[in-house]
Amino acid sequence: MEEQEGSQQPHLALAHKLFLLAHHDVDDIDKVRLRDEVFVAVKDHDMASLYESLAARSVLEMDAGVLDSMRRKIEDELKKLDEKIADAEENLGESEVREAHLAKSLFYIRIGDKEKALEQLKVTEGKTVAVGQKMDLVFYTLQLGFFYMDFDLISKSIDKAKNLFEEGGDWERKNRLKVYEGLYCMATRNFKRAANLFLDSISTFTTYELFSYDTFIFYTVLTSIISLDRVSLKQKVVDAPEILAVIGKIPYLSEFLNSLYSCQYKSFFSAFSGLTEQIKLDRYLQPHFRYYMREVRTVVYSQFLESYKSVTMEAMATAFGVSVDFIDLELSRFIAAGKLHCKIDKVAGVLETNRPDAKNALYQATIKQGDFLLNRIQKLSRVIDL
Repeated sequence: MEEQEGSQQPHLALAHKLFLLAHHDVDDIDKVRLRDEVFVAVKDHDMASLYESLAARSVLEMDAGVLDSMRRKIEDELKKLDEKIADAEENLGESEVREAHLAKSLFYIRIGDKEKALEQLKVTEGKTVAVGQKMDLVFYTLQLGFFYMDFDLISKSIDKAKNLFEEGGDWERKNRLKVYEGLYCMATRNFKRAANLFLDSISTFTTYELFSYDTFIFYTVLTSIISLDRVSLKQKVVDAPEILAVIGKIPYLSEFLNSLYSCQYKSFFSAFSGLTEQIKLDRYLQPHFRYYMREVRTVVYSQFLESYKSVTMEAMATAFGVSVDFIDLELSRFIAAGKLHCKIDKVAGVLETNRPDAKNALYQATIKQGDFLLNRIQKLSRVIDL
């Protein structure tokens, strides 16, 4: 179960294939190949309960002989593991007992038995003294959480890891945790926090069990574009040597980033349309696809309008390589949602920006909060009078 450096954890690779199998945008030919790969992975790891579940949902065909063979192998392996634990407890030291319990935990993870794996990991933790080894158990729990997309389990495990680091812990594991937390934040739509955590980990990335370095850079650029201001984006992303070394390998990503920074909006939209397929086919980003599309467009439209007090709709449409009607429809939605600070003069065909003054906005927010506080105090005083 221990992964070699540079290889993704097999269960997370399987989870991605299962996601693609259920995706309506994946071609039927590709689904045939994915179904074969999923069956091989499930069979090789003796994932009997998952096999039953997939067969019940008609993802895989049920083969009773294969299922019986898996169950026999599981039974035999558990018997051997229990014998090793008994032998270690009777004849060997504490470290050997811990290793025997860890082996059983990893076996449950391998066969996809989530509840028993978590239970056994707790038992193993009880036999563990070193903070570093306790952290490794948390990482196994986090991997389980990402396989099942159990965000409650992931959140609790991240909090637990942070508490463990207060007792000690090495920098390598602390840096790994940043990537795990960054992935959790991205999967739960906290893109700003995810971007900061990913950027902190660029030069120390070692979490190949989650994804490759190329995928890590892909996530870093995508989250940074909608989270960082223009100056920070230039310093931390556009000019970052670690990103420059990899970004060219990922289709459309370099053009997507650099065209935004250099204000080449027509090229930006072209690259953006090419990237949408990759975002839709990513199991962590796909649930937020529409949200991300809106946020990126908000960033790019805001950047364009920043340079103007007023600009014609035709000039903006030409800059983006789209029709005036498209820009009209797009901007009207964003203005109505409060995402863009401008107004459309439909008769003159002109956009007029009305960027809010920061001090005035702060004053209005303070007044609003003061009114809210006074209302709460009045309600409280009426309760006390009663």
